[in-house]
Amino acid sequence: MTKGMYSYLGQAWKKPDMKELRKKIMEWKTHDAVFRIEKPTRLDRARSLGYKAKPGFIVARVRLQRGGRKRPRVRTGRRSKRQTIRKTLMLNYQGIAEQRAATRYTGLEVLNSYWVGKDGDYYFYEVILVDPRNPQIKNDPVLKWISSRKQRSRVFRGLTSAGKRSRGLHQKGKRREYFKTH
Repeated sequence: MTKGMYSYLGQAWKKPDMKELRKKIMEWKTHDAVFRIEKPTRLDRARSLGYKAKPGFIVARVRLQRGGRKRPRVRTGRRSKRQTIRKTLMLNYQGIAEQRAATRYTGLEVLNSYWVGKDGDYYFYEVILVDPRNPQIKNDPVLKWISSRKQRSRVFRGLTSAGKRSRGLHQKGKRREYFKTH
């Protein structure tokens, strides 16, 4: 069976050319932390997650600092339990990237996101956002559920793929087994 263009694009991203990727990352570092881009960097991944090249779709690249989340140390009196300066994240980095993009573009709804690169300092994700008030989105039979919803901000309720993963809903059967034994 012959392969299509998207399968070859996906294979190219499994082992990317590191020199080319480093050049791109150096350029991405000069942009804002949440930066709107014209078209997706990984077209195969974006299309598999629901992206379409039509009005109403926006792709934003989000830059996140790597490492633990460190808070400034409290100077006044606290018991030792409350002096913690390093906190574990409740969300994964991809979920945080989605939330930052949703905060930046408040009128849009987050559809999904995917990883595009990392270096020693930052992670880079691309977030697919949809305008629910766009007429082409309202008339699309696949995407009109976004515009017909009364509730907004799927990303803050943990309904995107990264949000479900951080809530433990992507583990097949493990959650059910836990509740059977406890």
